[in-house]
Amino acid sequence: MITITKKENVVFNQIKYLQMEYTGGISENILKMEIDITEHHFKDVLDDLEQKNLIIRENGKIKALPVSKKISVVETRKEVKTAELDQMELDALDIIRNLSKEDGLVSRYILEGNLLYGKLKVSNFRMYHIIISLENKGILKKIKKSDGEYYQVTAEV
Repeated sequence: MITITKKENVVFNQIKYLQMEYTGGISENILKMEIDITEHHFKDVLDDLEQKNLIIRENGKIKALPVSKKISVVETRKEVKTAELDQMELDALDIIRNLSKEDGLVSRYILEGNLLYGKLKVSNFRMYHIIISLENKGILKKIKKSDGEYYQVTAEV
């Protein structure tokens, strides 16, 4: 799922609409005239849409990319970050389940390494935030054993 703000949704829909008329791509100037937002917000919205692989910018032209994932629209960037974190938590939980042994335990260092350098490639801060959030929600439990620290999934999501 891709989460975007209302402004991003307005811009993205306008790009898709204008793309029917301008098959070679839409000029940023034409798009900016069609949408009533400030230059600063316009650039930020385009950067965010490009980062989320919804559009591509080449030679001053913008094209909407085909989207196979569901798009969720929220009010603010803060809500976007919350939704993305929730999605990362679910992805991290899948990783934990895949790494866990038959007793349901996964080594702290193996888990942290997989979150940092595996499929998610999150930062240290984000990794600890995800783990703490899962612990606070009662989904993940930290266990100390004589041979090291482990995590165990304690609830189904």
